[in-house]
Amino acid sequence: MRSLYFRVFIMTVAVILASSVLGFLISNTYYHVKLKPFNDEKLVGIAEQMKQYVEKAPDSMDDYLQNAAALGYEIYLTDGQEDDRFYGSEFRKQDLDDQDKKSVLGGQVYHGVAQFPNKLFISGFFDNRLSNTVGIPVQLGDRKYALFMRPDVILQFGELRIFFALIGVLTVVISIIFFLISTRYLVKPITRLSDATKQIAQGNYNLRLPSNRRDEVGQLAGHFMIMSRELERVDQSRQQFVSNVSHEIQSPLTSIQGFAKVLAEPDLSQEHREHYSSIIEEESRHLSLLSKQLLLLSSLDRGHEALAKATFSLRSQIRQAVQVLQWQLDDKELLLKISVPESMQIHGDEVLLMQVWMNLLSNAVNHIPEGRTIEIRAEQSNAHNVIYVRDTGNGIPPEHLPFIFDRFYRVDAARKHSSGRTGLGLAIVKKIVQIHGGRIDAVSSSEGTLFTVSLPHL
Repeated sequence: MRSLYFRVFIMTVAVILASSVLGFLISNTYYHVKLKPFNDEKLVGIAEQMKQYVEKAPDSMDDYLQNAAALGYEIYLTDGQEDDRFYGSEFRKQDLDDQDKKSVLGGQVYHGVAQFPNKLFISGFFDNRLSNTVGIPVQLGDRKYALFMRPDVILQFGELRIFFALIGVLTVVISIIFFLISTRYLVKPITRLSDATKQIAQGNYNLRLPSNRRDEVGQLAGHFMIMSRELERVDQSRQQFVSNVSHEIQSPLTSIQGFAKVLAEPDLSQEHREHYSSIIEEESRHLSLLSKQLLLLSSLDRGHEALAKATFSLRSQIRQAVQVLQWQLDDKELLLKISVPESMQIHGDEVLLMQVWMNLLSNAVNHIPEGRTIEIRAEQSNAHNVIYVRDTGNGIPPEHLPFIFDRFYRVDAARKHSSGRTGLGLAIVKKIVQIHGGRIDAVSSSEGTLFTVSLPHL
């Protein structure tokens, strides 16, 4: 498997090569479009100066042209017949057309540099051929000559070409070396993250990653640590959930098995038989309720697909919940205050939201002393319907308040079953509110507890 470090190396080399080729193509295009006509005009001007000197001093023409060639030019002089003279370095290719020679001998100026064909990977400035020259007519006495010349690039810029080529090669090599060294700074924390994922896959969540970097890699390491802690919490919750379910099921099953054996005794009195039968019935109801609530939680965990949303009156639904609990309210002589606007409409699953109000009211009724007060109040904000359920009980101890929405959590550490409650009620309430796009919060003190349910508008 190719490592990230190797991939970065290949990518670096590919980028450098691609940028070099692209840079050459753009420069070559710029030469053909802008520099080539300018270079042609400049060379014609230099050739005109040569012509003036040669025509004034024809006897010293050879010496002058030899000196000019030594200064960095390639020169070709011809009369179009048998007198062909070359000065300076040899042309790589003598491809000048006879028609062009005749044209210059006839008095025309040859613009071979400006007319040099555009080629993708060849810069005309460096193409040392006879056709890539400028030509002007020269009159020496009664004879006509054609003078063709171009700069001798190797002579003029040979050392510079080596110098710039060396700069280019060293720049590329040093850039690759430094880039690969600096890449280790990027790849190393990613390698650590990869090792950390393997440890998480093996169930080791106690990880420590350097997150003091302020770039994206540092943020990734920080988010990874948060994810690791959350996975650890989820794993612990899962283990706790399995333990709680086992405990919730095992306790009533043990009672049922024990009392069933007692009922099998032939000399058991009728009074005891009825008593033990009622206990078995109660524990069976507890198991039934537990299974129903576990199935409901499983359904709610699937999310919005299970919702059957409709629009209904919140006030009417809360009154229905109060009617169901009316006998308990009367039995404990509790005062109930309801302040819900008649016009307030809720859009959601009516059956599930009924369970929210039933659970919150039932908790309040069961946990506050006799003669206290329960208040249900609702109001509309800009984007939400907010419902408050407040009681004047003794409150929830601060150390228990953060955990009351956890599954199977009970403030009563003894985990009594006599109440018939499973410890899933508030977990179900929170899940129902969440899948409706809302939230639920709880605050408590010695003066009572307040649950706040916020549901979005239609």
